[in-house]
Amino acid sequence: MIRICCDYGHGGSDPGAIYNGRKESQDVLKIGKAVAAELRRHGVIVDETRTKDTAMSLKERSNFENKKKYDYFISFHRNASKPEKAEGVETFTYINQTEKAKSLAEKMQRALVDAGFKDRGVKAANFHVLRKTKAPAVLIEIGFIDNSKDNKLFDSSFKKIVMALSKAILDEVGIEYKEPNMSSASQTLYRVMVGSYSKKENAERQVEKLKALGFDAVIMPYKF
Repeated sequence: MIRICCDYGHGGSDPGAIYNGRKESQDVLKIGKAVAAELRRHGVIVDETRTKDTAMSLKERSNFENKKKYDYFISFHRNASKPEKAEGVETFTYINQTEKAKSLAEKMQRALVDAGFKDRGVKAANFHVLRKTKAPAVLIEIGFIDNSKDNKLFDSSFKKIVMALSKAILDEVGIEYKEPNMSSASQTLYRVMVGSYSKKENAERQVEKLKALGFDAVIMPYKF
């Protein structure tokens, strides 16, 4: 059974990057949980460092991951620079990354580029959550929060981005992506009305006749 640890950067008193009231901590929580749901739909066990807008230190995040054995650790973030100056997606692995981490990073990077983000490449960094976690670790920056173009893409193509990231992760762990089962979608039901009566006793007599014939009949009062 595949087990993945998903980490959503910042949270609570630490909102991360902010632009025009938009918070990195909220964006990554939203998209990370959506990806986690897709992975679980495919039978992957997903643990999350946080599920609400709460603060969590870097040490708490790595300690959370260290408690269990995971196949991968994925940290979700959004980037920031000078307002409206930088754009695109970049993915990080540790400076002494494993081949598994590099492979996942490349697949997630390509998935987001194919979804419309500018390609800033896969890079190596000495980030705490990459250095102090045991599993092959990836940190992904899903566009710049201080770039209107990236924000528009993040919002307008949200489902597409979630699907792209989910497919990339599933491909890395050898699980084929399956489209959602639409058979459980809402159905249209058609009610059959026999008649309407101004007197309740007449309605009750009609219900009794229908029940005697084997029909499931009820009285539904209607005021107009």
